[in-house]
Amino acid sequence: MQWSVSKSWLLVILTVAVCTAVLVVHWPALSAGALSFDDDQYLSNNKLVQNPSLESGWRFLTEVLNPSTVRGYYQPLSMISLMIDYALGGREVNLVPFHITSLTLHIANTALIIVLLYLLFGQIWVAAGVGLLFGVHPMTVEPVPWVGERKTLLAAFFSLWCLVFYVIYTRKNVRRLYFWCLALYLLALMSKPTSVPIPAVMLLLDYWPLRCLNWRAVREKLPFFVLGGVFMLITYISQSRTSYAVLPGQYNLRFIPIILCHNIVFYLYKIVWPVRLSSHYAFPEPLDLSQPMVLAGVIGTCILIPLLLISLRRTRAVLTGFSVFFLAIFPTMQIVNFSNVIASDKFAYLPSVGLLMILASFLTWLAEKSYAAKSRDWCVILAAAVLIPAGLESAATRRYLAYWRDSVTLFKYMLMLAPDAPIVNYELGYELQIEGRLDDAIERYRYALKVKPNYVEAYINAGTALGMEGRLDEAKGYLRQALQLAPSDANVYIDLAKIFQLEGKIENTISYFKEALRINPGDVEACIDLGVILASVRRFNEAADCFRRAMQFEPDNEVVIDNLARILAKHPQDENDATQAVGFAQRAAELTQYRNPAVLDTLAAAYAAAGRFDKAVAAEQAALDLASDSNNEELAAQIAKQLELYKQKKR
Repeated sequence: MQWSVSKSWLLVILTVAVCTAVLVVHWPALSAGALSFDDDQYLSNNKLVQNPSLESGWRFLTEVLNPSTVRGYYQPLSMISLMIDYALGGREVNLVPFHITSLTLHIANTALIIVLLYLLFGQIWVAAGVGLLFGVHPMTVEPVPWVGERKTLLAAFFSLWCLVFYVIYTRKNVRRLYFWCLALYLLALMSKPTSVPIPAVMLLLDYWPLRCLNWRAVREKLPFFVLGGVFMLITYISQSRTSYAVLPGQYNLRFIPIILCHNIVFYLYKIVWPVRLSSHYAFPEPLDLSQPMVLAGVIGTCILIPLLLISLRRTRAVLTGFSVFFLAIFPTMQIVNFSNVIASDKFAYLPSVGLLMILASFLTWLAEKSYAAKSRDWCVILAAAVLIPAGLESAATRRYLAYWRDSVTLFKYMLMLAPDAPIVNYELGYELQIEGRLDDAIERYRYALKVKPNYVEAYINAGTALGMEGRLDEAKGYLRQALQLAPSDANVYIDLAKIFQLEGKIENTISYFKEALRINPGDVEACIDLGVILASVRRFNEAADCFRRAMQFEPDNEVVIDNLARILAKHPQDENDATQAVGFAQRAAELTQYRNPAVLDTLAAAYAAAGRFDKAVAAEQAALDLASDSNNEELAAQIAKQLELYKQKKR
């Protein structure tokens, strides 16, 4: 078919068409409401993400070996990206801003794959068709609605740009493009360190299809390998310090070939036949040949390797493409164990480029044969080879996306595929607990403990759920069991403190809160809770000390400042307390933009303590107006009573 437009315009038109198709297929991701594994670290409980600022961004960049808000490796650009989405309105109850960014990145990655394949093979229609197969594939679903997997998309985005610039550099030999490649590689590493193998991928591209592999090409990669080595070291240290990383030799080395064989065949199987996809593929138990998937992996790998070597007689494409896939996915192959899953769809996101290269090479060969024979049959074959699988993939992608509509639905789906997985039972229990379905939640926790008797988090949450049901003795039993397993877990002491508080045992409550703060002095919420309890039993000096300690960690926390101001105003211990109370109360009012009636009530009390009753009356009147506007009759009545008292003292 002849087109009157140039090749560049045809590439743009087809890329836009493919990206539009990807947008349509993945559109339901925008309304997904599910939060998956570790999303609490990336969003729900991440104070830096929830407080967008230059200071938060700087902490993400500078906390290299000890990330404070996310357990695991250094990933500052991904965290800053989530922080920006939060600033744009993203919340746990409104994930749309996060999903818009993630879907945009996935569409951009699809476009970059089309450009890369076109630069490598020179066939626009082939590049567009293969890019479509990538963009709508069900295995690309996981990183889009999963908030915490922004890192996968962002790292792929910079890695693909790096490879595109590298191919152009090898063709044009423009030095500045080399430095662009190095900068983009650094950005990819700062998004997710699994981008480390990109220099090795470049060397494979030099071997085929660029065919420019020589000593100069190897020397050019040395800065990339050095940079990658630095990030490998950073990743291991940060992962070890904040989570865990088990090196080969710390477990039975016979598992290494078993894991490699299993994963090679497992990923190929899932890519070719993407059914029963999940965010949790547990390690087979036992990890030996008695497991069908392990046996299939060993047999399949033993067949695959000779076939790859034999293919060299005809083409470099198959061995090189598979080597790109294997090298790119190797960091996540669990040789260094850092996760409770043996494999994951998201791990294959960028590495799939290697397999796409094989497919693009085959279709390019087919097209060239058809051109040489002056036949147009290749058009029909190409259309069928792309559109039929793309249609099937799109249907499967839509079905999988339906499970991401909410967290309970997602974890029930995962549980259907892996009913004995402790973490899936635990996560489903947690989501059911949030919904108030406490009996169902407790049942899930108990099942998780049946499978994994030392599951500390399940003991903690079971104790919390039982406490919420008023079954306090059972709750204490679970929490004390958690304490035996994790005597340094501050959260266990906090939960036990809350149980004792429900029983009215205030001294026990205070004792356990203090122990929690000894273990984790920076727990601001625990400081607040303890401060409120101490104030309730008239231990005002200790309460004030709690709030002052909290301010050391969060100096702009209006709850902390307001509580401290109220104690100093209502229960001054010396003549300076009233003055300090005014200063703190004014700061709390500024932080709440003078829109919180309770904070303005504190401000009025502080003015009154300082003898400035005209200011106290004005502040209390403003508090009364806000309380009345919000229909909070109880608070309005209390404020009105206090207002009359201040008016009398003013006279």
